[in-house]
Amino acid sequence: MNRRQTVTAMQTTAAGARAQEILDVLAEERRARQGNRIWARLKRERKAFVGIVFVICFVLIAIFSPTLAPYHPDDDDFGLFQSPSLEHPMGTDSFGRDLFTRVLIGTRVSLTIGLLAALAAMLVGVSLGLLAGYYGGWLDSLIMRLIDLLWAFPVIILTVGMVAIFGAGARNVVIAVALAYIDDFARVVRAEVLRLREEEFMVAARSIGAPDWRIMGRHILPNIIAPIIVQVTFAVGLGILAESGLTFLGLGVDPSTPTWGLSLNEGRAFIQRAWWISVFPGMAIVCTVLALNLFGDGLRDAFDVRGVGDNDGEGG
Repeated sequence: MNRRQTVTAMQTTAAGARAQEILDVLAEERRARQGNRIWARLKRERKAFVGIVFVICFVLIAIFSPTLAPYHPDDDDFGLFQSPSLEHPMGTDSFGRDLFTRVLIGTRVSLTIGLLAALAAMLVGVSLGLLAGYYGGWLDSLIMRLIDLLWAFPVIILTVGMVAIFGAGARNVVIAVALAYIDDFARVVRAEVLRLREEEFMVAARSIGAPDWRIMGRHILPNIIAPIIVQVTFAVGLGILAESGLTFLGLGVDPSTPTWGLSLNEGRAFIQRAWWISVFPGMAIVCTVLALNLFGDGLRDAFDVRGVGDNDGEGG
């Protein structure tokens, strides 16, 4: 290579780097404008505010539940079927254990499983949706046929089948619930990537030779974070419902672990004699999932995201 060719190559490289810097600056400005609009809308969304307040309360309860609990969850010397009182605000169960303590401890277990399952589903689903939407072609067809296969199975059947195969326990419940909701993340992300793929900043990034990993990580992911966050809020609530349902059926976490689903299962045989054993854990599930859904709905409206969460519970 002669001197003139070397200089030309250096100028081309410098121009490409400069163009990439300009694209990065424009992308940052675009995200900043979007962030300001989202924050302005979010401040007007009362249901998002109500939802996040309750979510924060449940998270704090989950973190400090061992400190807040007045008794050990396995203490069983309080008398059987004691109705709610000042000493036992939620009464005692069929083994003489304080139900208030078990509901507090169960908050940590249920929230942890729901959050871990949502995060696992997000990591796998976002990766699959990103690859399918960006590359298209045979890879898109292959990934989406696998997603359609997951979508064809109702959530409860898929999770029960997974737990029945691999056994009960917190880890297997997380894996089963995460597998059931991978398709939701994959579909949302793929749709967003297809929308962004022909945007001007994407065409410009490809025209200057930016590598695929940089385009996906630098330009696509930051622009689809809003629908991903919204989907996570719905997935956590659905994960809590799935875990409670599995535990109610005897396929969830270890029976020695206090959970809301386990309390429901133990109280169903005594619903007429001791209604509180089932009612209070059921109220905890309803309030937590409702708070997450309110927060998710508020975020969806603030982010102006269409379709996210609309099909939750249908299919896988």
